[in-house]
Amino acid sequence: MTHVLDKPAESPATVTPAARTARRRALLEWIAVHSLGVAAALFFTLPFVFVLLTSLMSDSQALSRNLIPDPWQWDNYRRVLDTPGFLTWWRNTLLYAGLGTVLTVVSSLPVAYALAKFRFRGRSLTLMLVISMMMLPPQVVVIPMYLFWAKQLDLSGTLWPLIIPMAFGDAFSVFLLRQFLTTIPNEYIDAAKVDGCGELRTLLRVVVPMAKPGIAAVALFQFFYAWNDYFGPQIYASENPGAWTLSYGLESFKGAHHTDWNLTMAATLLVMAPVILVFFFAQKAFVEGVTLTGVKG
Repeated sequence: MTHVLDKPAESPATVTPAARTARRRALLEWIAVHSLGVAAALFFTLPFVFVLLTSLMSDSQALSRNLIPDPWQWDNYRRVLDTPGFLTWWRNTLLYAGLGTVLTVVSSLPVAYALAKFRFRGRSLTLMLVISMMMLPPQVVVIPMYLFWAKQLDLSGTLWPLIIPMAFGDAFSVFLLRQFLTTIPNEYIDAAKVDGCGELRTLLRVVVPMAKPGIAAVALFQFFYAWNDYFGPQIYASENPGAWTLSYGLESFKGAHHTDWNLTMAATLLVMAPVILVFFFAQKAFVEGVTLTGVKG
């Protein structure tokens, strides 16, 4: 019977100075990397902890030096939910973010597919125009757009001036989807066409299943943008409290002479919670979609 002997451990006397230096350097690098990781984690976590603790304080404690609530005011969240109009702001925000995301994806995907897979005269110029639209600040067109929606169509005091334009595509979404679709091999599309699929059927049956990570990334970007949008609702819906969104409704917790910071922080957490949950469950598709968009130009 053959016995396999373990290699004897090196004695301290046989370890060379160069090996000791290498081990010491590796240990210092490990400590430095993990210290930076812990510092970065604290940098992003501590503000959230501060908001959480403040949301559980009384009004008199919120601006004091106390870091721990005493007593813990869990009733603050019920007071926020009982605020007149808060549930309406939730409904409006879900409508704006949900419907806007669906419209953006549905309208941007065919344009991105055409720019990625079709060969036509002026394709490069069209792509340059899309990129140019990404560089155009929204403040440049806010006045003519407001005059059109508010004066011509009489839609001021509603969220429709923010939702309807999403049905006509978004430059950033088109560009991001186009970059992802270029990573899909043309052989799959050619095989679908050989089997008799038209362009629309090829898009729905072949391209969309393969482009789920890219679509998820675009959907999350658009959802986060709409959920946190403050500028748009301020322009179009400020005159009608029934059309306010959560981001704009938070202003109601700030008074001219006094601000209930504990209730403001509780409302802020309630606004943040859906976004955090959505990203937590969809982060894999989100990261994969964003990563693969830069594989091929």
